[in-house]
Amino acid sequence: MRNKRPMTRRRALTVFAGASAAAVLGLSRGHAKMPALEWRGRALGGPARIVIHHRDEAVARKVVGFCVGEIERLERIFSLYRSDSEILHFNREGRLDDPSHDLRLLLGEALRYGNLSGGAFDVTVQPLWRLYSGHFAARPETSEGPDPKDIERARTLVDYRGIDLDNGRAMLARRGMEITLNGMAQGYITDRIADMLRDAGMTNVLVDMGEIRALDGGTWKVGVEDPRQPGQIVRDLSITSGAVATSAGVGSKFDRAGRFHHLFDPATGHSADRCLSATAVAPTAMEADALATALAVSPYWQANNLVRAFRGRRAIFVMADGNIREAGA
Repeated sequence: MRNKRPMTRRRALTVFAGASAAAVLGLSRGHAKMPALEWRGRALGGPARIVIHHRDEAVARKVVGFCVGEIERLERIFSLYRSDSEILHFNREGRLDDPSHDLRLLLGEALRYGNLSGGAFDVTVQPLWRLYSGHFAARPETSEGPDPKDIERARTLVDYRGIDLDNGRAMLARRGMEITLNGMAQGYITDRIADMLRDAGMTNVLVDMGEIRALDGGTWKVGVEDPRQPGQIVRDLSITSGAVATSAGVGSKFDRAGRFHHLFDPATGHSADRCLSATAVAPTAMEADALATALAVSPYWQANNLVRAFRGRRAIFVMADGNIREAGA
């Protein structure tokens, strides 16, 4: 049974000004004299935003129009909720003889991130998502997860090494395998839009597609939210360029209590419970996105190694007991 509706994602990062986490948007250094153009929409099932500070609003609007078209194009490749998307065709057929450049690139990166994380980052966990989604859709009041035997059957289909990219094709090793690129595609789209804006000469920019990427030109304040208390900020970050991403199970949970959520440990088939949220700071949004996912699934003692392997700069954890831990620089 396929859940036709996107699972709601709650934001775990807030962009704000000064000390006020309630402000929707803020920045400092060099922007106050330039007007801001803000676009809001959707990307891969979640709210999306582009903010540009530029002297010529007409030019900025024109560039944003091109960016919106690019978001729509990438949705047709990566969305799990569009019947015409390339990724759904790949999952249905188990192969693509002529995959798009974007899909092939992300599949290659998925293999690399899987290796870097020792298998913690695994894009073939979609059979687990289908199992849990169907289980709780049929039993919305239950507090128990799927039958352990069903979990184990689904887990036998989870192995990123079963993605084959030889001879220009993309193939899955076993029938029933499926992929989700939601742990990196948001970051990829964020980077693509940021690169388009940079190539158009825009520098005072923030792109927020669920993951945040800033271009040189000012300092943006980003607040890491407490997953237990929406709206409460546990850490403030200042970024002048680069990206921030957070993975938190509470943002997309199957049950009311949040014991079962979309961040699966490939080794067990269960929702990861290492921490409540993992936030990563990295040069690109795709790296931050994938790193945050791997950190959320992995033991904390591996954090420094993962940060270095993924070219990350810093990681922030909200642990189950409420303590805040950090790794990296």
